[in-house]
Amino acid sequence: MTPTSSHSAVRLALTMCIAEVLSMTGFAAYTALLPMIQREWALSNSAAGLISGVYFAGYMTAVPVLTSLTDRIDSRRVYLWACVISSIGALGFALFAEGLWSALFFQFLIGFGLGGTYMPGLKTLTDHLEGSAQSRATAFYTASFGIGSSVSIGVCGKLGAVFGWPSAFVFGVIGPLLAAALVNLAMPRGITHPEHHTPAALLDFRPVLKSRATLAYIIGYAAHNYELFGQRSWMVAFLVFSASLQPAESPMLWSAATLAAVINMLGPVMSVSGNEMAIRFGRQRVIFTFMTLSGLTACFLGFTAALPWIAVFFIMCLHYGLMLGDSAALTSGAIASAPPGLRGASMAIYSLIGFSAAFLAPLVFGVVLDLAGGNRSVAAWGFAFASIGIFGALAPLARRLYGKKFTPPA
Repeated sequence: MTPTSSHSAVRLALTMCIAEVLSMTGFAAYTALLPMIQREWALSNSAAGLISGVYFAGYMTAVPVLTSLTDRIDSRRVYLWACVISSIGALGFALFAEGLWSALFFQFLIGFGLGGTYMPGLKTLTDHLEGSAQSRATAFYTASFGIGSSVSIGVCGKLGAVFGWPSAFVFGVIGPLLAAALVNLAMPRGITHPEHHTPAALLDFRPVLKSRATLAYIIGYAAHNYELFGQRSWMVAFLVFSASLQPAESPMLWSAATLAAVINMLGPVMSVSGNEMAIRFGRQRVIFTFMTLSGLTACFLGFTAALPWIAVFFIMCLHYGLMLGDSAALTSGAIASAPPGLRGASMAIYSLIGFSAAFLAPLVFGVVLDLAGGNRSVAAWGFAFASIGIFGALAPLARRLYGKKFTPPA
């Protein structure tokens, strides 16, 4: 790989960040409109959580194959077809979804599309960068996930409120097609497997899992995603519940979807800031600090629902910011520690295990919510949020055990 100038690095990073935001227009269409769709289809909390979670099942199905393929073929081709599948899923949801089973199918397709864009897009970017430029580009790219989710929540929420929920999924059709065109026209060809390395079988992840440093980041990413996507999937519904508890004389200034979009905008700032802190103070210290604080905050977040809405909003901002503080540090660490010639495979298993946790979290959250009293109970929301914060709260214990075995490169 030839060195890339700082100007070119900025251009490449900006191109992929814009593409990532465009590819995610349908990402939060269901999440932003969950209360509306749940009422219309008379879904239980468990069923509603399952629809949220199946998105990540689609992602998990796609990512091991499609990301590993980027070690063998041009990653732009993978990105193109994944965007097409995502658009088909969004169009199908808008036109044909009418209950649990049809929604599960089309959400699966939308999630499958993300599985072929997020990590393959990151490999398209990092293949052309090295050192600190690679780490910083990774931070901005992972931060663009937060921007994409904010845009999706905000725009889909507005479209759904004004034109009905199917219109939000139409928005999810357009963005991925624009992203595919941008990546295939503006990005250089992806770098395939170097000639002096013999690639392992496509789905043979054993060489990656034998790298103890990489494995540590994979486990950390799973804990991170479990908390993050559990919160993201139920954020709007929780804000709607909190609003229903407010006195009549203190109406919310913004809708729940708008508040959620604003909260999500903290993600890019905290992700980039956390990565800079990791470069300066060490990844291990920064990752475990943010993970512990976000987990502890989640364990009491749900119990605050009856507080004044502005207090609930700021506590959710605090929690979300803490959750994203270790995001880029985890991903850049996984890339830096990947075995030679296996970056695509490393990113595949990293993302597969991470999003396996993301699949489980919304479902577990909904089940706990049902079992603890339903979505009209403050205590039930408290226990549901605690169910996703528990792993972060246990991070100090994990750090102690982890430190005795090995320490990955900073």
